[in-house]
Amino acid sequence: MARYTESVCRLCRREGQKLFLKGDRCYGPKCAITKRPTPPGQHGQSRKKQSQYGIQLREKQKTRRAYGVLESQFASYFNKAASMKGITGENLLSLLERRLDNVVYRLGYGESRAHARQLISHGHITVNDKKLDIPSYIVNTGDVISVKERTAKKDYFKAIREEGVRNLPKWLTLDAENLKGSVIALPQRDDIDLTIEEHQIVELYSR
Repeated sequence: MARYTESVCRLCRREGQKLFLKGDRCYGPKCAITKRPTPPGQHGQSRKKQSQYGIQLREKQKTRRAYGVLESQFASYFNKAASMKGITGENLLSLLERRLDNVVYRLGYGESRAHARQLISHGHITVNDKKLDIPSYIVNTGDVISVKERTAKKDYFKAIREEGVRNLPKWLTLDAENLKGSVIALPQRDDIDLTIEEHQIVELYSR
């Protein structure tokens, strides 16, 4: 599978906003957007006005990079969203939010979505008490996402048990003591904290 190996902070600078790819670093003064808010590259400060196509493309790239999915995966999610009832753009964001790696990140088990993917791939996460190592798995209402008992004993999870998780979305609940999260509803548009203009993505794929 293709994998981005350069600094992820460059991606945030390229898109002009925080994509929260580095965990706690994104909330502090060391965040690349705070220190250098211009796009990367020699001519970052002198970028010309974008065309409508350029705006649509950047919105798609920003969303894809924020959730850490490949181009082919993103296109597949869009096609699935288009076939569902409701508004295509909102369906797309809901599907991305329901990815297991995003849910593990939202529950605070992973410092970032990349870290969450690593926890899942290494077999540290269970869904409904069964080990699941597929980061792209789409959760459903009623699913229980837990940290394996042996993994939960590590010091890394101590802070979660003692303090809980900040910004836990309302469609999830968390039993912090036992590191058990539950999906109590499907995510709605106002549950998504990323600044995304999904209609631009829809217009891009409709060309």
